[in-house]
Amino acid sequence: MRRGSVKSDHMGESHREHQLILDLLSPFVGEENHDLTSELLQSSVNLLRDRAARVDVKLLNKAVKELRYAFKVFAPYRHLRKVSAFGSARTGEASEEYRMAFDFGRKIREHGFMVLTGAGSGIMEAVQRGAGRDGGFGLNIRLPMEQQANSTMKGDAKLITFKYFFTRKLMFVKETSAIVCFPGGFGTMDETFEALTLVQTGKSYVIPVVLVQSPEDDYWQSWDAFIRRHMVGRGKISAEDTRLYHITDNVNGAVDEVVRFYRVYHSMRYVGTSTVFRLNYPISESLVQQLNEEFRDILNEGEFRLHPGPLSEETGDGELASLPRLVFPFNRQNMGRLREIVDRINRAE
Repeated sequence: MRRGSVKSDHMGESHREHQLILDLLSPFVGEENHDLTSELLQSSVNLLRDRAARVDVKLLNKAVKELRYAFKVFAPYRHLRKVSAFGSARTGEASEEYRMAFDFGRKIREHGFMVLTGAGSGIMEAVQRGAGRDGGFGLNIRLPMEQQANSTMKGDAKLITFKYFFTRKLMFVKETSAIVCFPGGFGTMDETFEALTLVQTGKSYVIPVVLVQSPEDDYWQSWDAFIRRHMVGRGKISAEDTRLYHITDNVNGAVDEVVRFYRVYHSMRYVGTSTVFRLNYPISESLVQQLNEEFRDILNEGEFRLHPGPLSEETGDGELASLPRLVFPFNRQNMGRLREIVDRINRAE
């Protein structure tokens, strides 16, 4: 058989597969995600064509199932801001850290935020007890130890149990508006560094990352000293990257850091070469001019400018369409400086 005939047969087979998928999805024509669902099904068929190892297909199948279910659980609460809280499962109820975590959960809930925790004991239990059963989500993980859901979340419809850390961690970052970390072990360090890495590299939008310790402790100060000596000092990260986190030994300070971040600033997105800040309130032209003077070093060609609503390229913004915008050509590298812009807007207005 000629090479052209083989290629033609393959194209014909792909066309037939695609048509079968379209036929399968015919009851959902017109649905927003019809095209993407078609691609998902085609990728599944390609696994068979690739003769992928069964263990790989099992992993992918389970991950997709976990994520689909998690998306379904979170969907009714998408309009509410949430805070992901991390810390040791071994923190005792009589400790100062436990009390502070409880107070944080209670106070952040009073400001309308929900909480996400690993649903376990210790800090996770304290935060969720403070926020209350209705105010939290539990993202549990199957482990040979420390895997039981705490009494606040046990049996709740917002409790999700994951097999894989990577699907669980994706939901912690995807659904949150802030990260708050209390002292903990490897898991807490993992979540802290992942959050900072995602923000630093632009894979996650800038959000508050708050590190909380008791007044008698130096847990995060010691951590910060290591960061500044061995990472900043050796040129492994930039000094401005330390602006991506905030250390406090005060619960009110932790709550204020989260709430204040969204006082004027609402959210952001990238549109082509532009970075777009959605704002809860309009800002003054004089502040825009100050931003152009203070942050010109992180702009590509262009400047900060106000826009009364969404850009023509923005679609699907729904209730966000009415918010004013600050548009600028950010270089997408200096994320610590980007955080400074958010603080500057909130402080000035």
